[in-house]
Amino acid sequence: MSINRSKTLTEQAAVRWLLTAIALGFLALFLFIPLAAVFSQAFEKGVSVYLTALREQDTVAAIKLTLLVAFIAVPLNLVFGVAASWAIAKFSFPGKGLLITLIDLPFSVSPVISGLIYVLIFGRQGWLGPFLESHDIKIIFAAPGIILATVFVTFPFIARELIPLMESQGRDEEEAAMVLGATGLQTFFRVTLPNIKWGIIYGVILCNARAMGEFGAVSVVSGHIRGTTNTVPLQVEILYNEYNYTAAFAVASLLAFLALITLAIKTIAEWKVQQQLKS
Repeated sequence: MSINRSKTLTEQAAVRWLLTAIALGFLALFLFIPLAAVFSQAFEKGVSVYLTALREQDTVAAIKLTLLVAFIAVPLNLVFGVAASWAIAKFSFPGKGLLITLIDLPFSVSPVISGLIYVLIFGRQGWLGPFLESHDIKIIFAAPGIILATVFVTFPFIARELIPLMESQGRDEEEAAMVLGATGLQTFFRVTLPNIKWGIIYGVILCNARAMGEFGAVSVVSGHIRGTTNTVPLQVEILYNEYNYTAAFAVASLLAFLALITLAIKTIAEWKVQQQLKS
């Protein structure tokens, strides 16, 4: 009997090691090796060439535009995500299921299609094109169009992180605070918000990473105007197509740095969220 048990444990350990090896192999193939390739190509000609590539005028403009878009899109999605998740998790109302479905819409729509929709609405030949042109308002092939497209593709991230967290916490603490005389805003800021802060951080970093790395929707609405409407991902594409590989990988390394930082913060925030769910 003991021999069979030992054999079973040995086989289970072998299976675990095999699965671990397969997982590490996939990580190496699809994550570690590409990251190593990006940084090795970026620094292939030295640190001075790397820094020179990042200081190039069009690259600086792309970085500034990317930061501007994220600076606007992420707070907008934060407000929407917190409001939507609070309403969905804490209250019952007509259309609740429809709201949840609409939140998931960007996950099911191709970013290229979402960008095309904005072109059909705000473009020169779009529904609102003549009105916008007559009032000298430019949305497509300008920063406002990029911001709108980015907001659309990123708005599920914060809400989708907060909804299950807030539903698991229930309404007991909020109801107790209201019984003790707290107003709605006091309850939110002193009870609800502290309980979901790590979920907010988790959602914000995912939203920010997607906003800064978005390519498909932004590519459609930007017009690829160098120094004006190119974000960092679009700048990488242009540099690569021009066979300026060192500069392309140097700019790409910025997104790789962002991915690594996002992964580290995500791990911490995810652990904190799990601790909240257990408590």
